[in-house]
Amino acid sequence: MEDLQLALILAAVSPAIGGVLIRGEKGTAKSTAVRALTEILPAIEVIPSCRFSCDPNAPSPDCPDGPHEITGENGVERSLRPARLVELPVGATEDRVLGSLHLERALSEGVTAYEPGLLAAAHRGLLYVDEVNLLHDHLVDVLLDAAAMGRATVERDGISVTHPARFVLVGTMNPEEGELRPQLLDRFGLTVDVVASRDPAVRVEVMRARLSYEAGPAAYVAKFADAQRELAERIVKAQSLLPDVILTDSALRQIAEICASFDVDGMRADLVTARTAVAHAAWSGRTVVEVEDVRAAAKLALPHRKRRNPFDAPGLDDEQLDQAIKDSTPPEPDPDDDPDGGPDNPGGGPDGGGPDNGDGEVEGDDTPPTEDAPGEQDAPREQDGPGQQDALREQDARGEQTDRGNTESAVSGSAPTGQVAASSEPYKARLLSVQAPGAGVAGRRSRAITEVGRVVGDRARLGREPGRPHLLATIRAAAPHQHTRGRTGLGLTVRANDIRLAVREGREGNLVLFCVDASGSMGTKRRMGEVKTAIVSLLLDAYQRRDKVGLVTFAGATATVVLPPTGSVETAVRRLESLPTGGRTPLAEGLLQAAEVLRIAAIRDPRRRPLLVLVTDGRATHGESAFAKAKQAAGWLAMQGIASVVVDCEPRRGVRLGLAAELADVLGAEYLDLGEVAAGNLVRAVTTRSAA
Repeated sequence: MEDLQLALILAAVSPAIGGVLIRGEKGTAKSTAVRALTEILPAIEVIPSCRFSCDPNAPSPDCPDGPHEITGENGVERSLRPARLVELPVGATEDRVLGSLHLERALSEGVTAYEPGLLAAAHRGLLYVDEVNLLHDHLVDVLLDAAAMGRATVERDGISVTHPARFVLVGTMNPEEGELRPQLLDRFGLTVDVVASRDPAVRVEVMRARLSYEAGPAAYVAKFADAQRELAERIVKAQSLLPDVILTDSALRQIAEICASFDVDGMRADLVTARTAVAHAAWSGRTVVEVEDVRAAAKLALPHRKRRNPFDAPGLDDEQLDQAIKDSTPPEPDPDDDPDGGPDNPGGGPDGGGPDNGDGEVEGDDTPPTEDAPGEQDAPREQDGPGQQDALREQDARGEQTDRGNTESAVSGSAPTGQVAASSEPYKARLLSVQAPGAGVAGRRSRAITEVGRVVGDRARLGREPGRPHLLATIRAAAPHQHTRGRTGLGLTVRANDIRLAVREGREGNLVLFCVDASGSMGTKRRMGEVKTAIVSLLLDAYQRRDKVGLVTFAGATATVVLPPTGSVETAVRRLESLPTGGRTPLAEGLLQAAEVLRIAAIRDPRRRPLLVLVTDGRATHGESAFAKAKQAAGWLAMQGIASVVVDCEPRRGVRLGLAAELADVLGAEYLDLGEVAAGNLVRAVTTRSAA
């Protein structure tokens, strides 16, 4: 919680940092901390008549309520109001976020009037998005534009409006529900991971405080009034000190070297780290950025930017950060504080490495001169022969594979019964799409009639059905009846049955359920490695397109739901990578388990269309008439109209039974021979599959 509090305070001291992303498990007071921030933020000066919270000292020239006239010696009229926290609901519409045409005035008065949205309300304040990782893509695009440009632009329904929209973006999320799009993730200046304490004493204190607050909220808040006031005054002092903080060239170089050592993309990490270091120095009451400020800034600004692919776990290792700071160029020392230091002798010792203790050794360096330096003790030495180096590498590989298998079997609940094949580097998968348009949830995959997208028509509203009105279609429906309704003068008389809703075509998200054979017949490392590579590539594509995924495996005597349908594609990759193989092949049980998963998913999310990907060699060996039972289960799935793909993993050499192809015929599924077309064709087969 200390890191969370510091990140929020620094964002308040310097809004240019770009906001805070708070990641954490359920029940860790993420939302409570954000909402409490407004209690300590200083009030801001605004123009009372301006709906967009313009600064009286520098009114925006783009303000739709401008130009603001000068009314006295102090410029335009001004007043103070508390800092504003605007919450953006996950299910908000684009009109509510950006603003839209004032429909009532347009229809009744014939006036084109703009009604501001949430971005206008958040200007010069905080914009808070709870569960930001569940935000629809069209709203993510709106936030990206506003965060990048500092203003919002509305071009629709005859309206052309641009207004300032500079805000501190604060988001909270539970990683179990899936990660953020990389573009939006990078827009958050700082990120913090919050976990509940495992110390019973701390947990007792939390419970005691919560129960005390519930017993008497006013009295409980009053106990901390003085501390709150001191904290608010310190933020104001830090804001006033901020312009006077000096960021030296050596500190800038240190920041650049640290960011380069973590191999981050672009320059935003460097800029955010620099701004955060300046804010931390101001918060600490210093006018010059020091190493302590750089370290605190890097710890908050770099964890979410060092990920090299979407499946890397975010976070920053403290030892790695300390080493990067140690290797980087430190800020120049003050000659008054360190008379022996300087450009020619920065350490003060005889060799510039540290203070001399008089015996020719450097204090703080306990490493004997004959021993390897830290970080080199585990590396193969030059005097080691090739055989010794190979043995070391083989030992490391065995240990890594054993640790991965044991960890993952603990997660999935099954013991590793065979070898664990590793996947190769994933490749770019072609688009998974369903050709026939559906009516699914908004996404980025298949064509569908959704709530967002381009307008392709209109329809009558059913009762009080919610939806975005189609203005022109509504006017056309109401216009012929104006005479009979006794209309006189400007405007239209519009009744409920005149309202037309826009029909929009966009993209939908899908549920891709992988049903993977993990029996002994799949134990060939090369074959299972190809399968895993293809699936990981498809999961990467699903991550980018915000689909849901699920994973069912079958081996031995039962089928296991390794991962129920979820948006957390990263979890699916982790569990797939360490999937062991061995035992008999309960194919029928696997199909029935997949059918049950899809049945439950359809109840919970009926608008999301599924695609079943069955990966097997078809050799059902569990129980009597095993393959006949598998065909019965496949026939039942086909009757449900579930689109599916069968990937045949039977070896190409030797006797081929062709059972997977026979199973595909019963399923009405696309058939793919893995041994013939390799893993890449799994992607092409799934891509070309269309739903019934």
